[in-house]
Amino acid sequence: MSAHHESEPKLYRYSRTVCGVFTQVLCALFSVFITVLSRPGSSLFSWHPFLMTLAFSFFMTEAILLFNPYSSPIKKLKHKTKGRLHWILQGLCVCCAAAGLAAIFYNKSLNDKPHFTSWHGLIGVLTVSVVGLQSLGGLPLLYPKLAKGWSLAKLKRYHAASGLLTYLLGSLSLFLGLCSAWFSSSVSGYVWYLAVLCPVLCALVVMNQVTNAYMARKPMQY
Repeated sequence: MSAHHESEPKLYRYSRTVCGVFTQVLCALFSVFITVLSRPGSSLFSWHPFLMTLAFSFFMTEAILLFNPYSSPIKKLKHKTKGRLHWILQGLCVCCAAAGLAAIFYNKSLNDKPHFTSWHGLIGVLTVSVVGLQSLGGLPLLYPKLAKGWSLAKLKRYHAASGLLTYLLGSLSLFLGLCSAWFSSSVSGYVWYLAVLCPVLCALVVMNQVTNAYMARKPMQY
């Protein structure tokens, strides 16, 4: 942990640590809950909620929380190592999201149903496209030789800002999925509200982490 964080009040640091750990546990439990509910392999459709939740609730959330200075399980490792692990998790996120999109596309085609007619479908396909581009955009940070003529400091801030927007898109897609007929017919009452809180709370924690790390810093000098 940096000297800046060491100088912060202990209560503040402990609360941030607890919040980060809670978020990691929450996204894992939410992913397990959707896995049990969807029973992947029971039908072609079942792969869609399972893979999309794994992509955006687990892999993408964990990829960002790796950089949490308070609760990251690898906070003592070098930033370069964190960056590589981050990109691996993001790669897994892209693979799961693409497979989840393919599953629902093929399922609708088999059942002669129209594609992308709901907000969930439209936001979902947009999110999958954006997360793929976001992962490619992170390559110059892994391999600085690709960032010819660009400041790495600026690229990090641009990548963080676009990454936050991508994560919020993923959270919105998950939220809309929880409002779908499939999920609403599978759970009800307080369970539905608890499930909806999961992507919302995770999004708030990630947004706070990214804004504190990058957006709140002094403006870049051009």
